[in-house]
Amino acid sequence: MKKENKGFGRREFLIKSVGGATAAGLLGKSGLKLNAQETKNTQPLVRTLGRTGIKIPVVSMGVMNADNPALVKRSFEMGIRHFDTAWGYQKGRNEEMVGSVFKELKVRDQVVIATKVPPGRPELMDQMGDKLIEEEFLARLDQSLARLQTDHVDILYMHSISDAAMLKRPGLLSALDKAQKAKKVRFVGFSTHRNMAECIEAAVPSGRFDVILTAINYSMADDKALLEAMDKAADAGIGLVAMKTQCKQSWGREGGTDANLSKYDRSLVNSALLKWSLRLESVTTAIPGYTTFQQLETDWPVAFNLDYSPDEVKFLADRDVRLALGSVCRQCGGCLGTCPSGVDVPTLLRAHMYAADYNNFLQARQTLAEIQPQAGLKNCVDCRECKVVCVRGVKIARRLEELKTIFA
Repeated sequence: MKKENKGFGRREFLIKSVGGATAAGLLGKSGLKLNAQETKNTQPLVRTLGRTGIKIPVVSMGVMNADNPALVKRSFEMGIRHFDTAWGYQKGRNEEMVGSVFKELKVRDQVVIATKVPPGRPELMDQMGDKLIEEEFLARLDQSLARLQTDHVDILYMHSISDAAMLKRPGLLSALDKAQKAKKVRFVGFSTHRNMAECIEAAVPSGRFDVILTAINYSMADDKALLEAMDKAADAGIGLVAMKTQCKQSWGREGGTDANLSKYDRSLVNSALLKWSLRLESVTTAIPGYTTFQQLETDWPVAFNLDYSPDEVKFLADRDVRLALGSVCRQCGGCLGTCPSGVDVPTLLRAHMYAADYNNFLQARQTLAEIQPQAGLKNCVDCRECKVVCVRGVKIARRLEELKTIFA
């Protein structure tokens, strides 16, 4: 499915713009436009979200980490129209904030609200049965609607799907069907942080999902399986929303390249990484999780011009940057099975990200609570030496030590 304002071929971009070139060579080979004043648009770039027909700017708001209603209000006033939250964020307070702001502004018909409902613990589903799974999911949706002070959401995601088999659960599919028939949701989909390629690939032939929220960022530029799955989904009419676009993990302070990376202003880093994700043909919009007005003022201008500035080109072509990005955890699950204690390392690393990099300790605690007790953080406490291995060199032991310091 073709989109408006795409402007860039994914394959051409990946091959010509990030493969081993210097900044000068990069420009010469790729023909990338620089961010010149005369090329700026007066209106944000707008794309259509797959077969939903929803048209939204390429930059949206991920509200998860935000707790300031004034920031949500200012985002709307500046032109952002898509806002992403979830049933579990801040124990429901995140949805309450979003609902209150839009009620006050009286703009519900002008915004696209997405929320996410957890499908339940996979290990308990067989015991629950489809009817109970359906009832629990729909009850949580009703809670979300009450908090959001609306009779419907535009997009409802099954939250954090990492196993493609979950996309075929009769109880969950029935819940989605009933929610749509009751007009409590317009379009349905799922979010995925882990095994993204597998889950997206499985969604395409089913024809059941309208939107997918997936992690995608510059550290995944060589993840051929994920990029191809995203292309297939977009071609099938599934709208793709990008999250985790700015690689907000510990990569910038790990790997011994701190001195080299410190020369880049954080605003430049954020804008360059956001542009990279938005230049992918398959992506409709991104939901950067900004929490300050300064971050909003960095992210929102990207919606008007996806061309790189010379400094952004230099950053993306920097060998040290590419090496440092190797320490971004992709949630690939390759470390599973290397821990003698059988801990759920990918989920622990995601909790570390929320705590150490997002400063969202509540979300970190909630993520830890999702782990089965026998695979949780307490099983790391007595280890004298972490034996978990990452195929890409992520400093797992360091992050788990930090996580234990915070929560154990």
